[in-house]
Amino acid sequence: MVPITVPALRERADDVPVLVEYLVERFATRAGKKITRIDKRTMALLQAYDWPGNVRELQNVIERAVVLCESETLAIDDAWLKVKAPPAAVDQERATIEAALAATKGRVAGPKGAATKLGMPRQTLDSKIRTLRIDKLKFRPR
Repeated sequence: MVPITVPALRERADDVPVLVEYLVERFATRAGKKITRIDKRTMALLQAYDWPGNVRELQNVIERAVVLCESETLAIDDAWLKVKAPPAAVDQERATIEAALAATKGRVAGPKGAATKLGMPRQTLDSKIRTLRIDKLKFRPR
């Protein structure tokens, strides 16, 4: 058995236009649409993007663009490409959540919980706590 290593899409920016053209044709055919051009700005955005979700993420963006396309020129909205939050923003979010957990003695839910204090649903706060790898138990009294 010979291992085949395929570099991530972010390392193959030159492959993006070929993949985009293929995917546009494929999804346009499925949707019964005629898309003949791809906006230059859109192609530049697609090539510059980091593609953390690799080809699957590219497929999703193109499929969405094709479905929403109302002309023969495909264009995407910049907001569709998830931009990573700068480290300072992540640090600020972590500090805010930790301060709320400290103030509520580690309580997340309920009227006196951190989620209420932060004005967000409990599930959202739980998700952020997991994503940021915050140990909510360290805020509980011993």
